[in-house]
Amino acid sequence: MPFITRTEALEKLRSNVAAGKPIVGCGAGTGISAKFAEAGGADLIIIYNSGRYRMGGRGSLAGLLPYGDANGIVVEMASEVLPVVKNTPVLAGVCGTDPFRLMKVFLRELKEIGFDGVQNFPTVGLIDGVFRQNLEETGMSYDLEVEAIALAHELDMLTCPYVFGTKQAIAMTKAGADIIVAHMGLTTKGSIGAKTALTLEEAAKRVQEIHDAAKSVNPDVMVICHGGPIAEPEDVEYIFAHTKGIVGFFGASSMERIPVERAIKEQVERFKYLRINM
Repeated sequence: MPFITRTEALEKLRSNVAAGKPIVGCGAGTGISAKFAEAGGADLIIIYNSGRYRMGGRGSLAGLLPYGDANGIVVEMASEVLPVVKNTPVLAGVCGTDPFRLMKVFLRELKEIGFDGVQNFPTVGLIDGVFRQNLEETGMSYDLEVEAIALAHELDMLTCPYVFGTKQAIAMTKAGADIIVAHMGLTTKGSIGAKTALTLEEAAKRVQEIHDAAKSVNPDVMVICHGGPIAEPEDVEYIFAHTKGIVGFFGASSMERIPVERAIKEQVERFKYLRINM
């Protein structure tokens, strides 16, 4: 795929928004997911370690547990995804808290491989309670993810970080984020979706608060929504109708896991409904 500059990507994204079209970002855990997300008109394709686990039938939160080297997995996945994507920016999910990588060097490597931008995943933003507090206290904090986004911005890469609240929205926007992704938690629905989540009404309110905080720092930053109860097109439509200024949606489970679950099950059932002639 040809390298897409940050300027080129932003011009196209802003043009879509100006035309009233939402930005649609798609997580891709396999090459075929990326290939057909692009065929469907995806504006962004994002690959990170949870995609591999998700398309292996495991929950997306497997990406936050010690089942593999998150940054190493993204590099491995690059060889499967990047060659099949022709004209869509591809972002790498970067574990900014990784203590075994020099982040500026690693980001340069990702750019050299062919990634057009980055997102912060795995993220400690999904962790709460005492464990989260201990991570922050022992040098594995969300601040490192902010620093990684700032470094990627300096390298002129497209930056689309996850944020979980207003303070993080402000910090990431100050770091130079191009698109703020308001994360509402693990996606619900499907066979391995979360059961504990915000309501759509609560999500709309939180997304709006994140939007307003980010815009207070940079009026040009774009804000899109993701996760929690926002799983289907009608859910995104609800968010658009009950917020102002939200210009898109990023889906991972919504774009590949849930559709695959349905399609394979329905196809097998269609074959099983056939009757043999004895």
